[in-house]
Amino acid sequence: MISIFMKTLLYSSPKMEFSTEEIVEYDELISKIYEGQLITKELPFPKYRFLQYISLHGDFIFHGSNNSDIDIFEPREQTLFNGKKTKAVFASSDPIWAMFYAVFDRSKLVGSFRNGCLVYKNKKYHYYSLNKSTMEKNPWTSGKLYILPKKVFKPADNGNIHFDEWISHDFVKPINHLAVHSDDFYFINRVSTHKNRESNVKTWLLYKYRTLKAKK
Repeated sequence: MISIFMKTLLYSSPKMEFSTEEIVEYDELISKIYEGQLITKELPFPKYRFLQYISLHGDFIFHGSNNSDIDIFEPREQTLFNGKKTKAVFASSDPIWAMFYAVFDRSKLVGSFRNGCLVYKNKKYHYYSLNKSTMEKNPWTSGKLYILPKKVFKPADNGNIHFDEWISHDFVKPINHLAVHSDDFYFINRVSTHKNRESNVKTWLLYKYRTLKAKK
């Protein structure tokens, strides 16, 4: 029942099958990442496909940012999605969710924005919503998706349904990074618009309906 509810209201993470050509290319890049070589070559496949592959086949976790010059991540006072305060470095094992923070220009934010990647029975479900004032400012930009060592992070929550949020209480040095643009964001055409004073629950309930309506 919960799975049906999640699929009805939110978008599932894309299921991908990788060609032999992709696998050879991606495995070579994973080796270079572990060796500390920067990813400088232009990928022959969409970046989200490469990132989805390495999230499944590498010991990595991801952090997206408009700041393209981060040498080391420092723990900061922040609030978890469950409302608890903590001082940590935040990341996600889902590169698509992390990429949202790389390509969304926070300087153009007016009011609230809502997003998340929820995990239930090892399946992930996404939602992304901005208010009208923010959407009218064309809030998309280029940024960096930082690839971090997963071994120094732990899940922020292990509940039956939880956000794919990981934290580290130590300083974290990126293993690598990848330049990304809004066109690389898998759900760029599935960002909805909510009203300024709308409740989070209403945004969740209407999210997918609004994205489908906008396409008509």
